[in-house]
Amino acid sequence: MLAVAVALLSAAAAGWWLLWHHSPLALQTQRLELPLAARFVPRTAPLSLHWLVAPDQPAAYARAVAGPRQRREAAAAADRLRDGAFAAAGLDYRSELAPWLGSQSSFALLTPPEAKQPPGWVLALRSRDSAGARRFLQRFWQTRSLAGTDLQISSYRGMGLISGRGALLGQDPQPLATALINDDLVLIASGRGVLEQALDVSQIDELNQAASQPLQQAVARLGQGVALLTARPQAMEQWLGLPTPDAEAIELVAALAPAGQGLSVDALTQLRDPLPALPPLPADLAQQLQTPATSLALLSQPAQLLDAEGANPWARLLAPVLQRALATASGPLPQLVAAADAGPLLWAEQPEGWLLATRPDQPSLEQLQADLDQQGFSLSPLESKGLSVQAWTRLQSRPVKGNPDQLQAQLAGARSQERGWAWWGQGLAVLNQQHEGRHLPEERLDQLQALASPAAPLQWSMDGATAQGLLRRWQPWRLLNTLASTPLTPSVEGAALSLEPDGADRRALRLRASLQLHS
Repeated sequence: MLAVAVALLSAAAAGWWLLWHHSPLALQTQRLELPLAARFVPRTAPLSLHWLVAPDQPAAYARAVAGPRQRREAAAAADRLRDGAFAAAGLDYRSELAPWLGSQSSFALLTPPEAKQPPGWVLALRSRDSAGARRFLQRFWQTRSLAGTDLQISSYRGMGLISGRGALLGQDPQPLATALINDDLVLIASGRGVLEQALDVSQIDELNQAASQPLQQAVARLGQGVALLTARPQAMEQWLGLPTPDAEAIELVAALAPAGQGLSVDALTQLRDPLPALPPLPADLAQQLQTPATSLALLSQPAQLLDAEGANPWARLLAPVLQRALATASGPLPQLVAAADAGPLLWAEQPEGWLLATRPDQPSLEQLQADLDQQGFSLSPLESKGLSVQAWTRLQSRPVKGNPDQLQAQLAGARSQERGWAWWGQGLAVLNQQHEGRHLPEERLDQLQALASPAAPLQWSMDGATAQGLLRRWQPWRLLNTLASTPLTPSVEGAALSLEPDGADRRALRLRASLQLHS
């Protein structure tokens, strides 16, 4: 009987394993790996994107996680994004690629020989079978030959090349070149010279991505994902909208994976200099907030992170971004407090305004008063609903009909102190809400907990409206909306991210991010 029970248990476990690994939900835990195409991508490529699943799997996944009434539309949205991506590369997925394309598709930008030239590009498509790849290339060039393209057939490094000035879908004629590698990998490049460059690096391990030890280590460290992105500093700002000083970063390696109805990003930025250690955030810092928040950020040492003139590598990487974020807050106080605060700092946004929390002695009022004096703000004690408050105000002329001498007090912010923390608010209402509140910002806390990076010195979670506002200004997101042929922003329900050092030598910056979506 025991043997029968063990056999049945083993069969059930094997069946469950097979069902899981053939289920679209298995994409959530797919192992990240370098594809075959990485051998043809130079290590110095400004940007590369490797897609590691079959083109029909995202739609199957979207259908699996959507509600019953949204399944058809969720799958259709994934298919539109796929079709738009290949159309941007000049290919019609349904007629040209669907019959043969397998589970690996890669795109890379290559550095041009001269600085003023546009970058070249290579598209690598892995076939499910050798016959499908050959048929595609035959039809690809046959169609363009009939349209008047002069074809050149040649050999380079023992491989057959076909080149000519052809037109991709919806584009003007341009130089194109193709090669078939081992009957199952199709290379399409923006000209013969670019294709020869890709073939050259495939023969020299020291030059290609596949044999790059730092890249292999980053892939192993990231572990899971359905897409792999690499970017050099020159491409981080131009193509990804990420301001990164060339002197600081070496390469960004990011993994993308589905997570429920949303997406998760896990990224490593390799740095030239090690990041200094920052004190860990207090475990209960976020729980000090007693009211709901549309945005919640936690920073370990804001004064150091904002010191762009100093030698701290943290500041050189993050100061411009943090300064722009603080500049959106109303009034001068948030920027002054953060720039003088040794940390930790809690920064929450609510419909009533911003709210900061610091140690009781950080920063001292004397540090702030000189700047506030220059702007005409004076400090006054107040009592508001039983709460002792210090407020910075200045009088401004507000003439009205019948009273040209009317004055109005403008509030820069107010400060109170309770439960071992100093609270700085945009107004009295937000401080009173914190004083009287008994409800934690559960949604924001759940987002931070899902990142699984409690030791990160910078953590930020936000609601849908805040995330949508940020994404609308982000270049890659605008591109995704264009490829999808439909607005994606309304489907965003929230986002969160964390930053922390990675590795024993602290020469990498780890980004974990999540994007919550609804069908």
